[in-house]
Amino acid sequence: MKTLVKSLLVAFTLTFVGFTAAQAEINNPAGRPKKAAAFQSGMFTTAEGKLQIAVNKEVGGWVTVRLTNATGKTFFVQEITKKRSTARMRLDVSNLPDGVYQVEVSNGQETTTQTLTLNTQQPSTPARFMAIH
Repeated sequence: MKTLVKSLLVAFTLTFVGFTAAQAEINNPAGRPKKAAAFQSGMFTTAEGKLQIAVNKEVGGWVTVRLTNATGKTFFVQEITKKRSTARMRLDVSNLPDGVYQVEVSNGQETTTQTLTLNTQQPSTPARFMAIH
């Protein structure tokens, strides 16, 4: 009887420890710290039509930059690791279809969202044509 109780106790202990470790891995992927890093971000377009994103953050926390469309499809994801304090990204959005996109910068607790609208200008023809002879 003692052997059965000891075996059950060991089995329950191992199950509990394994479950706890699995939950810790799910809730804190890639060993990310629970403390969120404060950050600042800025975004502008270049003369070539590219999107420039700048992020400054505290060392010790992760920040994620994500570009999605209105349906939630992700086109770009960049994680800024806890050891870096700055990141500069230049995205070529010329191949993306026209529409409304969201650029999200998040530290897991705080998220800033900027809207990006892509609209291709159609060449216009003049309303009337004039010729001099």
